[in-house]
Amino acid sequence: MALTRDFRKTIQARAKRDTAYREAMLTEAVDSFLSGDVEVGKAMLRDYINATIGFEALSQQINKPSKSLHRMLSPSGNPKTNNFFEILHFLQRNEGVELLVTARHHSGVGIYGIA
Repeated sequence: MALTRDFRKTIQARAKRDTAYREAMLTEAVDSFLSGDVEVGKAMLRDYINATIGFEALSQQINKPSKSLHRMLSPSGNPKTNNFFEILHFLQRNEGVELLVTARHHSGVGIYGIA
C-alpha cells in the first residue's frame, strides 16, 4: 500500500519534533531486517530517511549517488552488505544513537538441532 502525501507529511512532522519517534522508526526498520522481513525493513528505512535527513543529504554524507540509494532501498533493491551498514552507521551517528543486537533464546530446537 502506497503512503499518501498527507500521511507522509504527518510522519515527517512527527519525526521532526519527536526524538523517541525517530529512534523507534530506525529501530523498527532494523528489527524488520533482523527478523527476515527485508521488504518491510527497506520500506521503513526509506520512510525514516525521507522523514529525517533525506536521500540527497544522505548521498552527500556517504558519497553515494542519491539514485543508487533509492534503488538499493526500493522494493526490488538488494543493497550490498557494506552499503547497508554504511547507511546504517551514518544514520545512527546522525541520530545520536547506537543500536545494539541482543540474543534471545527461543524454546524449541534450532535449525542445527541445538536446543
